[in-house]
Amino acid sequence: METDRRAVLALAAGMAALPVVARAQNAPSAVETVDLWPQGAPGGEKVTVTEQVILRTPGGDPNDTAFLNVTKPWLTMRRPAKPNGAAVLMIPGGGYVRVAVGKNGGPIDAWLASLGITAFVMDYRLPADGWEAGPDVALQDAQRAIRLIRARAPSLGVDPAKVAVIGFSAGGHVAARLATQYGRETYAPVDEADKLPTRPFAAGLFYPVITGTAPYAHGQSLKQLLGPNPTDAQRQAVSAEQHVPADAPPTFIAAAADDKVVPVENSVLMWQALRARKIPVEMHLQEVGGHGFGLKGPDGQIAPSMLALDVFFRRHGLYA
Repeated sequence: METDRRAVLALAAGMAALPVVARAQNAPSAVETVDLWPQGAPGGEKVTVTEQVILRTPGGDPNDTAFLNVTKPWLTMRRPAKPNGAAVLMIPGGGYVRVAVGKNGGPIDAWLASLGITAFVMDYRLPADGWEAGPDVALQDAQRAIRLIRARAPSLGVDPAKVAVIGFSAGGHVAARLATQYGRETYAPVDEADKLPTRPFAAGLFYPVITGTAPYAHGQSLKQLLGPNPTDAQRQAVSAEQHVPADAPPTFIAAAADDKVVPVENSVLMWQALRARKIPVEMHLQEVGGHGFGLKGPDGQIAPSMLALDVFFRRHGLYA
């Protein structure tokens, strides 16, 4: 692993910075955005959809948005006041129908920045919109995102080897696939950043979609990924628990037993698969909490699962 880390450092040191970064309109100065694919995302020749952004709650918070039919995926970046050398790529959910994300950042990336972490949030393309990569299109975006983060890391006070990923719901599926299929190139290189590796240093999966197999597959995600009548081989291809390599990164999992959206067995399957490969894994299953619990609990305090994630990342050396 140390040899790999030196290789990442050497590659990143020679990379140019990310394309010119633009600040999100009306955003705090700490939040910036950058396109993942400045020259256009790959495999879009048959894409005819028009990108939309909607409020998740009509009349609600103007930053509480969702993106549909994504054609120009992007990253936001929130810089900490005192970088600790670590970065985290956050991947939000939306059932692969939309991406529940706002360009002005949110409470979780702000909390990560308060810990000294340089926090990135990814918008990503959706598999039912006609992209050539089909079910791998969001994985393409995730691989591209972690490479861009590493390319710019030296200019941000970040160790390019120490880039973790956390994902939520369907975004947890994207994160789990990034953490298990980094050995598979999903797109042709477009620039120097694509020489950098895609293996995360560590992973955090919150109430994640994991499997495409019966009886625990999340129906909406599966339909968006593979259509109404997927074969067993297609189901298995998108099941993260069936592709865990021997050198998968340490992984943290959190879910609630009363989740009525994504069966909690998804988390259990991933835990079992990681354990079978002897990968360091920690799982927090709470009795109640449903789907989509966030940064803070009902008492207004930081949720125990988030505090446990911080401890897990520290224990595995993402930051001190």
